[in-house]
This record gives sequence, structure tokens and C-alpha cells, in this order.
Amino acid sequence: MNYAFCYIIELQYLGFRYHGWFHQPDVKTVQFMVDKTLTFILKQQKFKTLGASRTDAKVSANHMVFELFLKDELPNLDDFLNVFNQNLPNDIRATKINQTTANFNILQTPKKKEYIYLFAFGEKPHPFSAPLITTFLEDLDLELMKKGALLFQGKHNFKKYCTKPSQHTQFEREILLSTIQDNDLYQANFFPKQTFAFHVHSKGFLRYQVRLMMGQLVRLGRHEITLNELKESLSYNDQDHSKLPYIAPASGLILNKTEIDF
Repeated sequence: MNYAFCYIIELQYLGFRYHGWFHQPDVKTVQFMVDKTLTFILKQQKFKTLGASRTDAKVSANHMVFELFLKDELPNLDDFLNVFNQNLPNDIRATKINQTTANFNILQTPKKKEYIYLFAFGEKPHPFSAPLITTFLEDLDLELMKKGALLFQGKHNFKKYCTKPSQHTQFEREILLSTIQDNDLYQANFFPKQTFAFHVHSKGFLRYQVRLMMGQLVRLGRHEITLNELKESLSYNDQDHSKLPYIAPASGLILNKTEIDF
């Protein structure tokens, strides 16, 4: 079906009760809830949605972007945004809408994504923090983890840092920023006293890449691997088919920002 009108909608959501963004059979996803709401407010009008990212189950988004294709033009964007939010569940919010050209394709447009992974360690957390922060009960060597995070910056082969690649998957990726800092972005009185944020920015990520990167940093913080072993995992070796043994839980991961040109 040809659609004459196209809109870019910016979205926030708490991913804890969803199985990611993308439609999947027999499970509740963010895209399912978005499309269900659009079906209700657009009545009989045909539409299509296309996300710029496919977040995993339980992963949240502070700034996710999706494309809405329509046959008929929306008469008033502000009114549409208000009605859309009134009918979305409280753990999903649309923050902005802009019209773009009908031939715009969000998947083929250059973009930069910024992820953060919120974590704490050393104490049992308040259960209310579980949707947003992963807490590791043992003590971690934070300074060593900070050194390890810096090793991810630059161009590397991330073959070990993805799951279920296709034969066309490009494993070389450039990490624009990789650092661990004190968490000053999200706070609540039920969070652990000290929380930290692993920041990682790139123009493109592989499936589970950030969680596998965080998993390696946790292993480093536990002294299960060395800085040199982490560095070696970023080099291509066609004789090494081993997989990384630990992937960090999804609930600490947040798609913090998506930059696109339109």
C-alpha cells in the first residue's frame, strides 16, 4: 500500500513489562501497544509504523523514534499528539511529532544512538528500583571497569558481542563514546545510595551488543578477566569461535537518545 504522508514521532517508555519494541506473536510489545492505540484514534484509516530501533525485552527508552505512514494528512499535529497520549498506557509517552516527506525511510537514514546502562553493586536493592537499575550484590572493582570501558572506544570487531548474526552482518563498528560515570541522569529515593551509568554511543549496534559489553565490564569488575583479555575480545580471530559467557540483564539498559537527520 502506498502512503502519501509520513510523520516522525518521538517516544519514551518503561520497558519492564514489554517484550521489546518490535511486533512478536503472542507477547505484548511497545509497537503492539502503539499500533493498538493508533487503530483506535485513527478509526478506519490505514497506517504503518516503523521503528528506528529494536530494543530488547525490558529495555526502556528515554528517546526512541518511529515513523508513522498515513494515507490522509493529519489536520493538526498538536491535537493528534494530545489524543495519542490520552489513549496510550501510562508507561508510554509520545513527546513530539514532525511531518516529513513520504519517501523518508527511518532505517536508511544516518543516525546516532546513545545508550546508558544503570547499575549499582554491593547491597540488596529496594525492589522498586528493579525496572531501571541492575544491582550486582557483590563488590566490583569500579576503577578497573572504568579503564575497561575506555577500551571499547574506536573501531573494533564486535563479532563476539552479538547474538544470532546473519551472513550479511557487519561486525566492525565504531564506538564514539564509552565511559562509566556517576549516575546523575535518573534518581529516586528508593535507588541504591550510589548508582553508576555506563554510557556508550555509536551510529549502529549489533543485537545484544551493549549488554554483552556491560557483561564483560562486570566480569572485569569481578576479576574474572583482565584488561588484556577484554582488549583481545575486540580483535578478529577466525580460529576462535567461543562465545562470551555473560550478558548483563536487560532492565538496566536505556536507549537515552536517538539522533536522526530528516
